Amino acid sequence: MLAADPGASIASIAAEAGVDRRTVYRRFASREDLLAAIYEARLTAIEQAIEDARLREAPVAVALHRYVENIIAVNRAWPVDLARMLADEGVHARRDAAVREVDAFLERATDEGLLRPGLPEGWASALLPALMHLVSGQRPELTPGQAADIVVDTVLHGLGAS
Repeated sequence: MLAADPGASIASIAAEAGVDRRTVYRRFASREDLLAAIYEARLTAIEQAIEDARLREAPVAVALHRYVENIIAVNRAWPVDLARMLADEGVHARRDAAVREVDAFLERATDEGLLRPGLPEGWASALLPALMHLVSGQRPELTPGQAADIVVDTVLHGLGAS
């Protein structure tokens, strides 16, 4: 609900969840506390997704697919307004650490020949999350694994016919 309407009230959030707003306030003192808990849960899920993908030690193609599949599942489970989420400095620092981990993996993928060298600086790092975000929202009928197949194929082979 907050992804669709970042300004949603606690009352509307509670109604959507099927609980009384007092129930929400017993757990979260304010709307900001609720948002902080959501951001914390999303970041923890991202960190777990990265860990589960074994970006440093799994074969690159396997790690790439695992990572993409895991992040698509996170995007669907925790759809939030990322710009609003990243406005929090603590959140931003944790996300930056995750980005550095993925960037190191993409560098390894290039070094091992899975991604082509010579792309503009940061291109793969910008393209991969954009594709994952796009497929997460635009193709809800696909399982995370099927969606990951499309993203990985697009990353590895592009859209060209040759």
